[in-house]
Amino acid sequence: MSSVDKIKKLLSKLVFNSKLYHYLLNKKVFFTYIETLSLFMKKKIVIFISGTGSNAINIINYFSETENLTVTHVYSNNKNSPFFEHKLNSNIKVSYFQNNDLKTEVFDELKLIKPDLIVLAGFLKKIPLIYIDYFKKMIINIHPALLPSYGGKGMYGSIIHNKVIENNEKETGITIHYVSEQYDSGQIIFQRKISVGDNDTAKTIEEKVHKLEHEYYPKIIESILKNK
Repeated sequence: MSSVDKIKKLLSKLVFNSKLYHYLLNKKVFFTYIETLSLFMKKKIVIFISGTGSNAINIINYFSETENLTVTHVYSNNKNSPFFEHKLNSNIKVSYFQNNDLKTEVFDELKLIKPDLIVLAGFLKKIPLIYIDYFKKMIINIHPALLPSYGGKGMYGSIIHNKVIENNEKETGITIHYVSEQYDSGQIIFQRKISVGDNDTAKTIEEKVHKLEHEYYPKIIESILKNK
């Protein structure tokens, strides 16, 4: 049952003798306001991206039908991201920002939004310390390797996968972790491994890792928010 249906059911149990109440109750416009109110009742997810935004789209789709959780904002520091070409629910605000705005305008906006969770999905800019101090245990990231291996500044995407092959690793995977003041060093929340075969390339590893990201990132986000 959706939030709107629950509110309707609750209203139907209330005793109102007012003719105006019954008139409004029968008008669809009455529930337009309830629909808006239901958005405020949901826990809010804000996503940051730098690349194509495939994880962001996956997360948005995953939560599009959930009752208590929703993506409200997506921020990108890449104006050429294919993400901007996607048609999204009108309730999701998508914003491009320059890196210099991260500590100022974007931070001020986030304080007003009051997100329940900030999700980094392929966001390559280091998160300022003011975020970590203000949004304590509220910022998470996904890394395409098994941390603490292959983490740190400059370690992302195919750079990681090529290193995995170069070092003859037998397994790799994903790590979801809280963001701290150092790259890829925050508390680990979740890891999932995949094997690396003799015939694997950086591209095939990337494809396997993306499948893991798409399967598990939304589930971990959901788990964190349900326990808040």
